[in-house]
Amino acid sequence: MPTTAQSPVPRLILAVVAATVCWRIGAPVPEPLGVDAPATVFSAARADAVLARLIGRQLPHPLSSPENAAVRDRVIAEFAALGIDAIVERSRGCRGSTRNDVFSCGTVENLVAKVAPGEGPAVVLLAHYDSVPAGPGAADDLSGVATILETVRVLQATGLKTKHPVIALITDGEEAGMLGAAAFLSNPQAKASVGAVVNVEGRGNQGVSQLFQTSGGDGPLVSLYARGAKTPSTSSLSNLIYQQLPNDTDLTLFIDAKLTSFNFGFIKNVAHYHTPLDRRENLSLATLQHHGDNLLAVAQGLMETDFAELAGDDAMYLSVVGQFVPRIPKAWGPPLSAVALMLVLAAAFFSRSEPVSVGRRVLGGVMPMVVVAGSVGAGWVLHGLAAKISGNADPSYASPGFFRAALSLGVLAVMIVGSRVAGPRLMALSVWVFLSAVAAITAVLLPGLSPLFLFPVLVAAPVVFAQSRRSDAWSGTFGTIALAIAAVPTLVIWMSFARLVEPVQGLLLHPGFTAPVSIAALSVLPILAGASWSRRAWLVAALVSLVLAVGSACLTGLQPAYTAERPQRLNITAIDDHVIGRARWALDTTGTVPASLREAASFSQAPERVWPVAVAPSFVADAGPLRFAAPTAMTSVTPTGAGRIVTLELDALTPAHRRFVVVPGGSGLTRLDVDGQAYTPKPGSEATIFICWTRDCGGTKVALHFDSTRVVNVFLAMQRYELPAEAAPLVAARPSSATPSQSGDSTIVFGRVAIP
Repeated sequence: MPTTAQSPVPRLILAVVAATVCWRIGAPVPEPLGVDAPATVFSAARADAVLARLIGRQLPHPLSSPENAAVRDRVIAEFAALGIDAIVERSRGCRGSTRNDVFSCGTVENLVAKVAPGEGPAVVLLAHYDSVPAGPGAADDLSGVATILETVRVLQATGLKTKHPVIALITDGEEAGMLGAAAFLSNPQAKASVGAVVNVEGRGNQGVSQLFQTSGGDGPLVSLYARGAKTPSTSSLSNLIYQQLPNDTDLTLFIDAKLTSFNFGFIKNVAHYHTPLDRRENLSLATLQHHGDNLLAVAQGLMETDFAELAGDDAMYLSVVGQFVPRIPKAWGPPLSAVALMLVLAAAFFSRSEPVSVGRRVLGGVMPMVVVAGSVGAGWVLHGLAAKISGNADPSYASPGFFRAALSLGVLAVMIVGSRVAGPRLMALSVWVFLSAVAAITAVLLPGLSPLFLFPVLVAAPVVFAQSRRSDAWSGTFGTIALAIAAVPTLVIWMSFARLVEPVQGLLLHPGFTAPVSIAALSVLPILAGASWSRRAWLVAALVSLVLAVGSACLTGLQPAYTAERPQRLNITAIDDHVIGRARWALDTTGTVPASLREAASFSQAPERVWPVAVAPSFVADAGPLRFAAPTAMTSVTPTGAGRIVTLELDALTPAHRRFVVVPGGSGLTRLDVDGQAYTPKPGSEATIFICWTRDCGGTKVALHFDSTRVVNVFLAMQRYELPAEAAPLVAARPSSATPSQSGDSTIVFGRVAIP
């Protein structure tokens, strides 16, 4: 048996406990304050009371609906209670997106409230009040509106000491493609009034409120936030990731307009996002408190700061356990990472080397990469096993606990095996050379990612170098303590990162869990390598971890994939297809079709594309003869040399919530004009789509510019956020573990018009 000092068991237990603690402390949220909190601080309880009044009966309130008008009036009343007039600015907003070749328009009613007077550009507090058709929008984004109202009350209580005007901008039509923000910024005078803007958003209803996006040259912006925030949560990586995602908020348009911008949001419990479960009672008060603390800190900072001071260079930064925001200019990353790498290489040169074969040296040198790759690979295998048993692609959606345990145990098994490849010296040098090298590479190529590697190695490299000349540098009490000190920053930062990544896509995105956890585990590999394992002991430990991982994956597969609390997203759509002359039912879901719905109708075994604007394929079933008349448009043609302008005047008699014009790709469309605003189609796209999002879109004229006079087949469509009476059996058959989301259940009628 090994001696107690060298026994692997205490070291293994210590590593697991340390990782668990780092996970727990990684993303703290503050305790919510009650209604009796001092008037000069933000209170989640007071903001929640405002939210209760705003949301009323918790009905969906999409753009241009009567329910949205009612919410608008309640927002105006809340500002009036603070002695502030909120002015309604009604206009037509339009926005084009070449990402998916869509041009959207709609009538919006933004609210502009002048909170404090001043000279020059203003500090703008931004949120939106509309919701998606499927949900009441408590978190997204009436929580943001309530946060602004409580923040304004606090600013009034503190005396409104400001160098700049302060404006609250509560936009309409954000869920329809940021139409309210587009309308505001299309007014040159309104755009010129903005000095800096702070947006508060919600995707989910729990977790930290994170500064996840800023405008360029973010060094001074992050410093302003770090100075004022009570519990900071931010990372230059989140900014980098968000730039790559197909997601936008109102703030996207302000950033595109080169305006100083801050974006705060929370993303935990995305299962409720854009569903009927986005209700006030499901919103965490701790999250609301964090949201308010962040907005108040940045608003007060901006009110006291000359905007010229906010110009600067990009920074590399991240928050640590909600207390610190270490940050450096981006230009410092490469030289600092080079210094760290040289210190580790110097430690290798000066330290005493144990006799190790060349093969073992090579294996030890590549072991950090093997551990990370092996952990990610184990995650794929475990996920495949759980999905096979469950019959669902995302088996841990409703109950992630067992699968989180499975992934953790899989990483542990790989780590135990990896720790036996080399001694503590070779393992320590391999780990820190690897992490230092990655820090250097990312500092050049992906500076937003680099802090996760660079900041830990800036602590570890000097420790490793300082201890390298001692005879007990890599083993014994001193060596173990030194290696533990070197490991702590990596454990804290990477376990925190794993916790922040999981809410993005849940454990369906399991590499987002296994990769950071395995990188955190690398830091303790040298400590485990210094333990006296017998061959049998480490084999048993690895096998036990692996068996427990497989068992946890099996338990994951045996759990219901969806529950009433975390339901499957499933929309029922009635489609009148005038192209084929039949009606069809469509189920829009990323999961499988529930048995109860298959009993109610003969849905296809595989999903298929059911109409030209379908975001994803749907499971379809025949619904009999057509029920509604095909959408129509009055057409006029104006020749233009070799081409022509075709003007479509959309039907003004048939009511609809949304109207579509779809021009197939390759038809020679060169421009699309609506309400004096032009959109240039994306070259090579499958189709160019015009969407009019409001109920007053009947009579809208859409001018299509073509470069030839050949025949073009154009699709016209209408959508209503309701189902015909014949859909009642399907609605009744939808289980409690499924829910509408986004646009919800709806009726779509479309046809094809040939333009000669």
